[in-house]
Amino acid sequence: MKSEKLSNKELEAIRHIRNSIMHKGQAPSIRELMTSMGYQSPRSISLIIDSLIKKGILQRKSDSKKLQIVKNLDDDETRAQTVDIPLVGVVACGTPILAEENIEAMFPVSTKWARPSSKYFLLRAKGDSMNEKGINDGDLVLVRQQIIADNGDIIVALIDDEATIKEFHFSGKTIVLKPRSTNEQHKPIILTRDFQIQGIVITSIPKVTEE
Repeated sequence: MKSEKLSNKELEAIRHIRNSIMHKGQAPSIRELMTSMGYQSPRSISLIIDSLIKKGILQRKSDSKKLQIVKNLDDDETRAQTVDIPLVGVVACGTPILAEENIEAMFPVSTKWARPSSKYFLLRAKGDSMNEKGINDGDLVLVRQQIIADNGDIIVALIDDEATIKEFHFSGKTIVLKPRSTNEQHKPIILTRDFQIQGIVITSIPKVTEE
């Protein structure tokens, strides 16, 4: 049985709640949601929340009044579901990658790629060192933030104050970050533990050129 059709305001509320859960670890308060959606009265937001609870999309946690999303929405009923993902620029050692000074812009990304249970960021790829993996100069690369990786993962590593995208391999104490490129000028980077893993590449979004 198909679920009830959601209104534009209900979809907007879900989007704000989803973003808050991803970036802050919890749903927004009624007043925070009121402000972000541009309402003057908390009653309007409360009515939207109550409707979403009745439709089985949201529920209040048993130990508090905080909200959680309990039902994933079907795209054919609700259009694309997205969360806002930050595009980060140059990242210096010692600075959290999602620090405010690193964020250049926010892009809506499908929750099929960026699941709200994890944190994500976008980087703009430079050069052709990973073009055999479909990552080309100027592409946006979606990265799931984490500090560990498995052999063969495509990772974002922070080396000498610069983020680089490479294929991760390790054996004992030796770590090799391999390029995957048609350009033979790119060579593997051989390391011990003197670098930081920033995350795992989920997908590459081709560069969009303006006509």
